[in-house]
Amino acid sequence: MPKFAWVALSSVIICSLFAYAQKKGDEVVANIGNTKITLKDFNEKYTHATKMSVNPPPTKKQFLEELIRFEVGVQEAEKRNLDRDPIVRDAMRRELYKGLLEKELGNKVQNMPITEAEMSEHYKRNPEIRFSHILFELKPSPTEEQRAEALARANKVFEEVKKSKRPFPELVKLYSDDPLSKQVGGDAGWQSRLTIVPQLYDAALSGKVGDIKGLIETQFGFHIIKITDRRAYENASKRSVRLSVFEEKRKKIFDEYMEKLKKNYSIKSNPSLVE
Repeated sequence: MPKFAWVALSSVIICSLFAYAQKKGDEVVANIGNTKITLKDFNEKYTHATKMSVNPPPTKKQFLEELIRFEVGVQEAEKRNLDRDPIVRDAMRRELYKGLLEKELGNKVQNMPITEAEMSEHYKRNPEIRFSHILFELKPSPTEEQRAEALARANKVFEEVKKSKRPFPELVKLYSDDPLSKQVGGDAGWQSRLTIVPQLYDAALSGKVGDIKGLIETQFGFHIIKITDRRAYENASKRSVRLSVFEEKRKKIFDEYMEKLKKNYSIKSNPSLVE
């Protein structure tokens, strides 16, 4: 066969393979109304879903059914003009907000390095602390009278606790409104800045082991705490420390981005109205 014939034949084969590849990608795996899901679209979505899933991924047939149901649901919502519903519009706005942050900050946050030196320095300011507490419970949205009553009781007990020679666990059993921690003498276990409300953590952080601090008000009520231990960095959960550093750095990136973005908008607020 002449040389030019081989070249021509090779070109035909390459073009055929390219056309076949296009055809394979363009093949329609589902039609839902006027919407088509091509094989290419399906494979891209399935690959992304399996990477993101923490559970065993669905089979391809199961995932295709999920895509069909999703598209049916979206089309039905559009038919009913749900995009005009205030609740739906609010949800759509939240998704737009999340989408902006993911697009602008996602890669930066995911790829930020965390060093051992950063973890050690962070831990000096945010150690893991252990304390026991007595709780004087406040129900959600208490009246002024209920709050005053709980505060008066807490103050009276606090004065007694400061003078008492009894072990703190005994005082917990006598006075605390927290049925769970009461069973273990008020012990709250090891806590970090990420695991407990800031009022309690800051109070525990400000004292030494053995100190009794109070009264501390949280959304749960009034607390009296006794600081029982402070963990050295060498014995701390490095996973928890790394997560705490990650959250601190992520917040810094987010705050800087939003402060920069806010400069592009005219903003007037009156925080005193919500105090």
